[in-house]
Amino acid sequence: MTEVRLSETDSVERALKLFKRKLQKSGLFGELRRRRHYVKPSEARAIKTAAAIRRKRKKKVSRDEW
Repeated sequence: MTEVRLSETDSVERALKLFKRKLQKSGLFGELRRRRHYVKPSEARAIKTAAAIRRKRKKKVSRDEW
């Protein structure tokens, strides 16, 4: 359960900003996005493989710059 503690001087806008940041750090937004619709296991593997290829390509490009 995410909660935000405020002092009496804090505004509602600040509270919302802190709350959104805590949700972002906890990974809840990503979890909601991931669960929005069902992904077949074969599609999940394909997504995971594509992400690994992108990470590898990105790492290689940054290493080549040095």
